[in-house]
Amino acid sequence: MAQQDRAVRTRRAVLRAAAAVFAERGYAAATISEILKRAGVTKGALYFHFDSKAALAQGVLQEQLTPQYHLPRELKLQEWVDAGMTLARRLPREPFLLAGVRISADRPGRDVLGSAWPAWARLTSRVLTEAKKRGEVLPHVVPEETAQVFLGAWVGAQFVSQTLAGWADLDDRTAALYSHLLAAIAAPPVLTRIDTAPDRGARVIAEARRRSGDLAGIAC
Repeated sequence: MAQQDRAVRTRRAVLRAAAAVFAERGYAAATISEILKRAGVTKGALYFHFDSKAALAQGVLQEQLTPQYHLPRELKLQEWVDAGMTLARRLPREPFLLAGVRISADRPGRDVLGSAWPAWARLTSRVLTEAKKRGEVLPHVVPEETAQVFLGAWVGAQFVSQTLAGWADLDDRTAALYSHLLAAIAAPPVLTRIDTAPDRGARVIAEARRRSGDLAGIAC
């Protein structure tokens, strides 16, 4: 059991170090030697878990599949906003997410591992399609097209925030993006009910954590 726990800790240490290096250097410039140095493990320990840099990067990307603080809402459009605002809140604070952004943006990384961008566009399209069925979205809106428009603007907001403010204003930029786009696609009675405040992501995360704690208490 102790050996198994040690293996889990080693794997986690390698992934954390790799995420930091990928976030800073990108996929092509990242080296196994730098990851080893940051993780404080031997080459044999690393290759026991990951047989290549590509496998290591894939492991980092898989870590992004941790809980996204999704909470069901009365409005599907609010769920869409919450998904983006919680991501905006987490992104500057979580190396695994930063690494995913860098790998998606770098051509070598995309060529080897693909990108998270298409998945985000599909999620947006799916939510907007459901929202349209519920009458939350105006009849002329094409969900697939709107998803692509949002994706381009969202990726742009990330890069501008990183370049000009070191991510410090990503909450504000994301809130502004949602406010402007929703004004063009949401049915007027629905629009007034959607919360796009810059602190929305932080509040949703706090709410999700409280609910998770309450459920854990009940289970005990």
